[in-house]
Amino acid sequence: MKNILIIDDDIHIGNVLEETLAKEGYSVIRAYSGTEALLVLSTTHPDLVLLDLMLPGLNGEDILPHIKDVPVIVVSAKVDVDNKVDLLLNGAVDYVTKPFNMKELLARISVHLKNTESMRVSSELTFEDIVLNTNTHVVKIGNTEIKLTRTEYAILKLLMQNPTQVVTKSLLLDRISADTPDCTTSSLKMHISNLRKKLREVNNKDYIEAVWGIGFKLRTE
Repeated sequence: MKNILIIDDDIHIGNVLEETLAKEGYSVIRAYSGTEALLVLSTTHPDLVLLDLMLPGLNGEDILPHIKDVPVIVVSAKVDVDNKVDLLLNGAVDYVTKPFNMKELLARISVHLKNTESMRVSSELTFEDIVLNTNTHVVKIGNTEIKLTRTEYAILKLLMQNPTQVVTKSLLLDRISADTPDCTTSSLKMHISNLRKKLREVNNKDYIEAVWGIGFKLRTE
């Protein structure tokens, strides 16, 4: 079930949106101010955001830069063309002017969710509960983002691209050398150790195993 965050202080409009979206099979979260929206976003990752601009506290323009990797449809009474252009350039995927046609809004929501899903499929590598985004270089286990060095990221990416194979030490060094000149034969073991530690700290699970004398592979049960 796709999860949609409505950020709007107009209770009536929010209620209508929530009721309609629920009937269409979406899960809905509500935020009634800019400050509350940031709090919600710090603990949840919705599939799409409907963002009003005129909010108490932080306004929609202030919130938009804080919304990462989520399609944002601005739903606002503001009709200024320059304002629309600025918002679209600063991260919004669409702009719907109030009052809006509900069928049109639902169609736009469906289109942007499909577009986002297509982009994620092409740009994400997954292994069990690890997700690596090759566009943003963000690595997550569940909802926890893992801060990796450039070398650690390159190693994990190569292992996730070959999830069932043993990747030899020589292949690892050859494939990642262009992006990570700091990784050498003598330092590879240290980089692998640091990567394993960072992944293990999330849920005490070891995702990478050494194959003695050959290289490394992702650990499967």
